[in-house]
Amino acid sequence: MCFMGVGAVCGSIATTTLSQAPAGQKGTAVKFRIERDVLAEGVAWAARTLPSRPTLPVLAALRIEADADSVRVAGYDHEVFGQVAFDADVADSGVALVSGRLLADITRALPSRPVDLVAEAGKVTLTCGSSRFTLQSLPVEDYPTLPDVPETVGAIPGPVLAEAVAQVAVASGRDDMLPVLTGIRIEIEDDRLTLAATDRYRLAVRELAWTPVRPGTSAVALVPARSLADSAKSFGSGDVEIGLGSSGLLGLSTTDRRSTARLIDGEFPKYRTLFPSESATVARLSTASLVESVKRVALVADRSSPVRLTFGDDDVTLEASSGEDAQASESLPADVVGEGLTIGFNPGYLLDGLGAIDAPVAVLSFTQAGRPAVLQGADDMDSPTHPDYRYLLMPVRLAG
Repeated sequence: MCFMGVGAVCGSIATTTLSQAPAGQKGTAVKFRIERDVLAEGVAWAARTLPSRPTLPVLAALRIEADADSVRVAGYDHEVFGQVAFDADVADSGVALVSGRLLADITRALPSRPVDLVAEAGKVTLTCGSSRFTLQSLPVEDYPTLPDVPETVGAIPGPVLAEAVAQVAVASGRDDMLPVLTGIRIEIEDDRLTLAATDRYRLAVRELAWTPVRPGTSAVALVPARSLADSAKSFGSGDVEIGLGSSGLLGLSTTDRRSTARLIDGEFPKYRTLFPSESATVARLSTASLVESVKRVALVADRSSPVRLTFGDDDVTLEASSGEDAQASESLPADVVGEGLTIGFNPGYLLDGLGAIDAPVAVLSFTQAGRPAVLQGADDMDSPTHPDYRYLLMPVRLAG
C-alpha cells in the first residue's frame, strides 16, 4: 500500500577540461614522486566512482594526469565523475590510464614510504622501497572526455550536507524501473535548501540553511540518491560548493576534489501536501529505547510482517509474530496526548526513520490508524520538535 502516485518517468568555480592524448597513443610519459598515504587516499577517493560492472573495459580505469607540481586522478563512467588533485614532485608531465581498483589495492598495500610512479611505453610502474609493481596501461584516446563542473550556485559546510543527505537518502527507492523515486530532489530558494526523497511507502524531507552565490537564487534538481550520498559523505569538514547549470549535471567541489552526477529526468511527486496539517494523537518516548524494542520484537516477525504499536495513556506496547510459530511483545513508557490507537509499521522502515532523526526523543504524530504518521526528533520530553526534518511513514494494514 503506498501513499502517492508516480508521475511520468520518463560567482562561480572555474571549470576544468582535461587534455586528451593524441589518437593512437597509450598516453604521454608521466613521472612523479609522492608520499604513499597521499597517493593511496587520492586513488581510493577517485576509485569510488568506478562502476562495479563497466559497460566498457576502459571505464574501469582511472585517468592520471601530471602537470607542473600537481597530479589529478579521475574516474568517470558517463554518469558519475570524481576527480582529486594533490601536490607531487613531478618530473614529467602527461596522461596515463590504468586499472582503477587494482591501483587502489596496490597503493593501499604499499609500505609507508615515498612512491615513484612512471608511465611510459604502455606500462605504469610503481616503486616504493623494495616493492615494485608494473601494470598495463590503456589507450587514453578511448577514455571519454571528462565533464566540466557546473557553475557554482552556493556553498554549505561538508558535514552539514553529508548529514542532511543521509537523513533523506534512507527513504529513496531502490527500483531502477522507477528512476524518479531513486533520486533526491534538491530545491533551492534563496538561502534555504530543501532535500526530499520517497519510495512511496515513506517520505523524508530535510530543510537547511546555506549560502547562495547570488541572493534570490531558485533552482530544482533531481539527483541519484546513491551517488549524492556517496559523494556528500566523502568531502570532509570544509565547505562544499554546489554547482548546477544547463548541462544536466550536479557538481560538488572543494579546493582539491570535484564530482558530478547526471540528473534524473522526470516529475517528482508533489510531496508537500502529504504532511497532515494537524494531529489527533502525539506520542513522545525515548528514541534509543524504542529502537532497541523494535529490534527485539521484530526478531520473531517474518519478512512481510509488521510491528504493531498500541498507544495507551502513558505507554506503548509493541507486538510482532510469525503466525502461530512465535510471538513477542514489550511495553515502553511514553507521553501520549490524544486518543489511543493501534498501528502497524514495517520494522525496517521505522528503524530507518528513528536512526535519521538523530535526537534523544522520538515524537510520533498521528491523524488516525490508517493514515501516514509523522516522525520527528526532540531534545527532551518537553521541548519543541526539530522543525527541519520530517519522516512520513505509511502504516501497514493489520490483520483483523
